Amino acid sequence: MVRFVNVTKIYPGQTKPSLQGINLEIDRGEFVFIVGPSGAGKSTLTRLIYREELPTSGQVWVGGINVAKLKRSQVPYFRRTLGVVFQDFKLLPDRTVFENVAFALEVTDASRREILRRVPAALELVGMRDKANQRAQELSGGEQQRVAVARAIVRNPSLVIADEPTGNLDPENAWQIMRLLLNINQMGTTVIVATHAREMVDALRKRVVALENGTIVRDEERGVYGYA
Repeated sequence: MVRFVNVTKIYPGQTKPSLQGINLEIDRGEFVFIVGPSGAGKSTLTRLIYREELPTSGQVWVGGINVAKLKRSQVPYFRRTLGVVFQDFKLLPDRTVFENVAFALEVTDASRREILRRVPAALELVGMRDKANQRAQELSGGEQQRVAVARAIVRNPSLVIADEPTGNLDPENAWQIMRLLLNINQMGTTVIVATHAREMVDALRKRVVALENGTIVRDEERGVYGYA
Protein backbone atom coordinates (compact mmCIF):
# COMPACT_ATOMS: atom_id res chain seq x y z
CA MET A 1 0.00 0.00 0.00
CA VAL A 2 2.77 2.44 1.02
CA ARG A 3 6.43 1.92 0.24
CA PHE A 4 9.44 4.17 0.90
CA VAL A 5 12.59 3.21 -1.00
CA ASN A 6 15.77 4.81 0.36
CA VAL A 7 14.01 8.16 0.86
CA THR A 8 15.88 11.27 1.95
CA LYS A 9 14.28 14.69 2.42
CA ILE A 10 16.32 17.87 2.83
CA TYR A 11 14.40 21.14 3.00
CA PRO A 12 15.86 24.25 1.34
CA GLY A 13 18.39 25.90 3.61
CA GLN A 14 18.85 22.76 5.70
CA THR A 15 22.21 21.14 6.20
CA LYS A 16 20.79 18.14 8.08
CA PRO A 17 18.17 15.92 6.40
CA SER A 18 14.69 15.74 7.92
CA LEU A 19 14.58 12.14 6.72
CA GLN A 20 17.51 10.03 5.61
CA GLY A 21 17.61 6.59 4.01
CA ILE A 22 14.03 5.64 4.89
CA ASN A 23 12.94 2.18 3.79
CA LEU A 24 9.43 1.28 4.91
CA GLU A 25 6.55 -0.91 3.70
CA ILE A 26 2.99 -0.69 5.00
CA ASP A 27 0.55 -3.30 3.74
CA ARG A 28 -3.07 -2.74 2.83
CA GLY A 29 -5.30 -2.91 5.91
CA GLU A 30 -2.56 -2.22 8.47
CA PHE A 31 -2.82 0.20 11.39
CA VAL A 32 0.57 1.84 12.01
CA PHE A 33 1.72 4.36 14.58
CA ILE A 34 4.62 6.65 13.64
CA VAL A 35 6.30 7.85 16.84
CA GLY A 36 9.39 9.75 17.92
CA PRO A 37 10.56 12.96 19.57
CA SER A 38 9.62 16.37 18.18
CA GLY A 39 11.66 17.04 15.07
CA ALA A 40 12.23 13.34 14.37
CA GLY A 41 10.60 13.55 10.93
CA LYS A 42 7.10 12.22 11.58
CA SER A 43 5.20 15.02 9.86
CA THR A 44 7.63 15.06 6.95
CA LEU A 45 7.04 11.35 6.44
CA THR A 46 3.27 11.76 6.38
CA ARG A 47 3.45 14.77 4.04
CA LEU A 48 5.50 12.74 1.59
CA ILE A 49 2.73 10.13 1.47
CA TYR A 50 0.04 12.57 0.37
CA ARG A 51 2.52 14.53 -1.77
CA GLU A 52 2.53 17.73 0.19
CA GLU A 53 6.31 17.34 -0.06
CA LEU A 54 8.56 15.59 -2.56
CA PRO A 55 11.56 13.44 -1.63
CA THR A 56 15.00 14.87 -2.30
CA SER A 57 16.04 11.37 -3.32
CA GLY A 58 14.48 7.92 -3.28
CA GLN A 59 10.94 6.86 -4.11
CA VAL A 60 7.58 7.02 -2.36
CA TRP A 61 4.96 4.61 -3.67
CA VAL A 62 1.30 4.77 -2.65
CA GLY A 63 -1.17 2.28 -4.07
CA GLY A 64 1.26 1.38 -6.83
CA ILE A 65 1.88 5.02 -7.79
CA ASN A 66 5.29 6.66 -7.61
CA VAL A 67 4.00 9.94 -6.20
CA ALA A 68 7.06 11.99 -7.17
CA LYS A 69 6.37 11.19 -10.83
CA LEU A 70 2.87 12.64 -10.74
CA LYS A 71 2.27 15.74 -12.81
CA ARG A 72 0.93 18.72 -10.89
CA SER A 73 -2.43 18.29 -12.62
CA GLN A 74 -2.63 14.67 -11.42
CA VAL A 75 -2.05 15.41 -7.74
CA PRO A 76 -5.66 16.39 -6.86
CA TYR A 77 -6.93 13.15 -8.41
CA PHE A 78 -4.35 11.13 -6.48
CA ARG A 79 -5.37 12.77 -3.19
CA ARG A 80 -8.98 11.77 -3.77
CA THR A 81 -7.94 8.20 -2.95
CA LEU A 82 -6.65 9.32 0.48
CA GLY A 83 -8.11 10.80 3.64
CA VAL A 84 -6.05 13.17 5.79
CA VAL A 85 -6.78 14.21 9.38
CA PHE A 86 -4.85 17.19 10.79
CA GLN A 87 -4.11 18.24 14.35
CA ASP A 88 -5.73 21.65 13.81
CA PHE A 89 -8.85 20.24 12.08
CA LYS A 90 -8.70 22.59 9.04
CA LEU A 91 -12.47 23.00 8.90
CA LEU A 92 -14.21 25.94 7.25
CA PRO A 93 -15.50 27.76 10.37
CA ASP A 94 -18.42 29.59 8.74
CA ARG A 95 -19.80 26.46 7.08
CA THR A 96 -22.00 23.85 8.66
CA VAL A 97 -20.88 20.37 9.62
CA PHE A 98 -22.71 18.99 6.59
CA GLU A 99 -21.14 21.55 4.26
CA ASN A 100 -17.62 20.86 5.56
CA VAL A 101 -17.93 17.15 4.86
CA ALA A 102 -19.77 17.70 1.57
CA PHE A 103 -16.93 19.94 0.38
CA ALA A 104 -14.65 16.89 0.05
CA LEU A 105 -17.15 15.47 -2.45
CA GLU A 106 -17.98 18.71 -4.23
CA VAL A 107 -14.37 19.14 -5.35
CA THR A 108 -14.65 15.76 -7.09
CA ASP A 109 -17.82 16.89 -8.94
CA ALA A 110 -19.94 14.35 -7.05
CA SER A 111 -23.65 14.54 -7.80
CA ARG A 112 -26.08 16.04 -5.30
CA ARG A 113 -27.64 12.61 -4.89
CA GLU A 114 -24.28 11.10 -3.98
CA ILE A 115 -23.54 13.90 -1.53
CA LEU A 116 -26.92 13.43 0.17
CA ARG A 117 -26.17 9.72 0.50
CA ARG A 118 -22.55 9.79 1.58
CA VAL A 119 -22.37 12.75 3.95
CA PRO A 120 -25.04 11.55 6.43
CA ALA A 121 -23.46 8.09 6.42
CA ALA A 122 -20.04 9.52 7.28
CA LEU A 123 -21.49 11.76 9.99
CA GLU A 124 -23.39 8.81 11.44
CA LEU A 125 -20.17 6.82 11.66
CA VAL A 126 -18.48 9.54 13.74
CA GLY A 127 -21.54 10.32 15.85
CA MET A 128 -22.16 13.80 14.44
CA ARG A 129 -25.27 13.37 12.31
CA ASP A 130 -27.44 15.24 14.84
CA LYS A 131 -25.19 18.29 14.50
CA ALA A 132 -25.12 18.40 10.72
CA ASN A 133 -26.60 21.91 10.59
CA GLN A 134 -24.33 23.50 13.21
CA ARG A 135 -21.46 25.69 12.08
CA ALA A 136 -17.98 24.33 12.66
CA GLN A 137 -17.03 27.31 14.84
CA GLU A 138 -19.79 26.38 17.29
CA LEU A 139 -18.35 22.93 18.01
CA SER A 140 -15.96 21.76 20.70
CA GLY A 141 -12.47 20.63 19.70
CA GLY A 142 -13.44 16.97 19.96
CA GLU A 143 -16.51 17.52 17.80
CA GLN A 144 -14.50 19.43 15.21
CA GLN A 145 -12.02 16.57 14.98
CA ARG A 146 -14.84 14.06 14.53
CA VAL A 147 -16.11 16.17 11.64
CA ALA A 148 -12.58 16.22 10.24
CA VAL A 149 -12.53 12.41 10.40
CA ALA A 150 -15.90 12.28 8.61
CA ARG A 151 -14.51 14.56 5.88
CA ALA A 152 -11.46 12.28 5.53
CA ILE A 153 -13.54 9.12 5.07
CA VAL A 154 -16.52 10.39 3.09
CA ARG A 155 -14.92 9.35 -0.22
CA ASN A 156 -14.25 5.83 1.10
CA PRO A 157 -10.45 6.18 0.82
CA SER A 158 -8.17 3.18 0.83
CA LEU A 159 -5.74 5.03 3.12
CA VAL A 160 -6.24 7.48 6.00
CA ILE A 161 -3.27 9.50 7.28
CA ALA A 162 -3.61 11.25 10.64
CA ASP A 163 -0.90 13.69 11.74
CA GLU A 164 -1.17 14.24 15.51
CA PRO A 165 -4.99 13.90 15.36
CA THR A 166 -5.39 14.00 19.16
CA GLY A 167 -2.74 16.61 19.93
CA ASN A 168 -5.23 19.41 20.68
CA LEU A 169 -7.76 17.28 22.56
CA ASP A 170 -8.38 16.30 26.16
CA PRO A 171 -7.88 12.59 27.01
CA GLU A 172 -11.55 11.61 26.68
CA ASN A 173 -11.98 13.19 23.25
CA ALA A 174 -8.58 11.89 22.19
CA TRP A 175 -9.68 8.33 22.89
CA GLN A 176 -12.93 8.89 20.99
CA ILE A 177 -10.97 9.96 17.92
CA MET A 178 -8.59 7.01 18.23
CA ARG A 179 -11.52 4.59 18.51
CA LEU A 180 -12.96 6.09 15.33
CA LEU A 181 -9.69 5.47 13.52
CA LEU A 182 -9.63 1.90 14.83
CA ASN A 183 -13.19 1.34 13.57
CA ILE A 184 -12.25 2.70 10.17
CA ASN A 185 -9.28 0.35 10.07
CA GLN A 186 -11.48 -2.61 11.00
CA MET A 187 -13.60 -1.79 7.95
CA GLY A 188 -10.53 -2.43 5.77
CA THR A 189 -8.94 1.02 5.45
CA THR A 190 -5.19 1.36 5.97
CA VAL A 191 -4.52 3.85 8.78
CA ILE A 192 -1.25 5.64 9.55
CA VAL A 193 -1.13 7.79 12.69
CA ALA A 194 1.78 10.07 13.61
CA THR A 195 1.47 10.73 17.33
CA HIS A 196 2.99 11.65 20.69
CA ALA A 197 0.12 9.90 22.53
CA ARG A 198 2.19 7.44 24.56
CA GLU A 199 -0.69 5.97 26.61
CA MET A 200 -2.71 5.17 23.49
CA VAL A 201 0.19 3.58 21.65
CA ASP A 202 1.08 1.47 24.69
CA ALA A 203 -2.54 0.41 25.25
CA LEU A 204 -3.37 -0.51 21.66
CA ARG A 205 -0.21 -2.45 20.81
CA LYS A 206 -0.36 -1.91 17.06
CA ARG A 207 2.62 -1.79 14.73
CA VAL A 208 4.97 1.00 15.82
CA VAL A 209 7.57 2.67 13.60
CA ALA A 210 9.89 4.92 15.61
CA LEU A 211 11.89 7.77 14.10
CA GLU A 212 14.88 9.55 15.59
CA ASN A 213 16.91 12.22 13.82
CA GLY A 214 15.23 11.40 10.52
CA THR A 215 15.92 7.66 10.52
CA ILE A 216 13.90 4.61 11.49
CA VAL A 217 15.33 3.17 14.71
CA ARG A 218 12.58 0.68 15.52
CA ASP A 219 9.79 -1.15 13.66
CA GLU A 220 7.79 -3.48 15.89
CA GLU A 221 4.58 -5.45 15.59
CA ARG A 222 2.51 -4.95 18.77
CA GLY A 223 4.96 -2.23 19.73
CA VAL A 224 5.03 0.40 22.45
CA TYR A 225 5.76 4.13 22.42
CA GLY A 226 9.20 3.71 23.97
CA TYR A 227 9.94 7.31 24.96
CA ALA A 228 9.74 9.01 28.36
